Amino acid sequence: MNALAFAAQLWRQRADLVAAGYLRRDPLARLRLRPGREDPYAIYEQMRAAGPLLPTRFGNLSTTSHRICDSVLRDRRFGVRPVERVDRYDDFDLSFLDMNPPDHTRLRRLAQPAFSPKATAGYRERVERTVHTLLDRAGDEFDLVSAYAAPLPIAVITDLLGVPDANAEEFARYGMVIGSALDGIRGLRHAARLEANDAKLRALFEHLIELRRREPADDIVSRLVAVEGDQIKPAEVQPMCVLLLIAGFETTTNLIGNAVLALQRNPDQWRALCDDPAGLAPKAVEEALRYDPPVQRTSRVALEPVDLDGQVIHKGQWVFTLIGGANRDPEVYDRPAEFDLERERSVDHLAFSSGIHYCVGQPLARLEATIALQVLAERRPGLRLAGRVRRRNATTIRGPLRLPVAG
Repeated sequence: MNALAFAAQLWRQRADLVAAGYLRRDPLARLRLRPGREDPYAIYEQMRAAGPLLPTRFGNLSTTSHRICDSVLRDRRFGVRPVERVDRYDDFDLSFLDMNPPDHTRLRRLAQPAFSPKATAGYRERVERTVHTLLDRAGDEFDLVSAYAAPLPIAVITDLLGVPDANAEEFARYGMVIGSALDGIRGLRHAARLEANDAKLRALFEHLIELRRREPADDIVSRLVAVEGDQIKPAEVQPMCVLLLIAGFETTTNLIGNAVLALQRNPDQWRALCDDPAGLAPKAVEEALRYDPPVQRTSRVALEPVDLDGQVIHKGQWVFTLIGGANRDPEVYDRPAEFDLERERSVDHLAFSSGIHYCVGQPLARLEATIALQVLAERRPGLRLAGRVRRRNATTIRGPLRLPVAG
């Protein structure tokens, strides 16, 4: 497809989305536009009032029900792509995140050991060291995202992968551009930025993979290369490295940003955390994941006809599981719109998905966010918002782009 035809296609898609969202008031379309970026939770409540399963304008279904979302995410009769489809999902490869079993199972098994609870416990010292170094460098006023929330997980995951001389600002840009593409390509400039950043990451890992074939080290890339041709195809190594890199810091960056923002907007909860940082930091992380999750939605396609909540889902139909809405389902959580560190947790939130695609890196994300909040409360108890918060220009991935604080 030439550039003119591609631009025309993007324009038509954008025009249809805008018309659906603003003229026809389609809630799923509105979630992908400015209203969804500013306050998706108001839209989720409108959808919830209309029923547990809502048809979309393209003949699929969406749900804000925690019960139904959890059921779909766990059900092996749903997949992340149709069985018949063999093309790449988009302009970049999401590795096993975009695969059904058995390939998903095979590749996930290779990634799992580096992010197991036992392995993650061994990363605590380097996480604590990084957190203190970042706060030492931060002045009395700083942007919490660029100075703290982003460089922490970037430093850790690049170290684990064995990426030399990682530049936090550059890698944060990679994550932001690639993450924004999950909402769809917005125009030729967006497509060019995605292609350019994807090419830089691929070139980085091509070089690193070749290096580790010659000179193995104690890192994830070396371990993948060691089983190349046996447990992983050569063409799968690079996409898997890119996935582990981006997923290894993008979710955590937004988790920390969302958590600090929620705490600052609920001063009593911030004071409670400062009074007991070690005891309440893990609870603050879990409540932030429930209250304002970094990943707001995902989707599954029926691989065969499925009876879902009394409704037949046909093979090839998609169900959009709106995680952000499910995490505030009043059937599951009392006072779901309140941020409460002492909330009773009888039901798990879905911030890390559920079922076989449950986030493989969640133990590390939890560790990093817990230490980040604990140390921040210990060292900066007088922290306060110090300017306008700017949200990132994305709706699937939710988090602050700029979060100025002082104290």
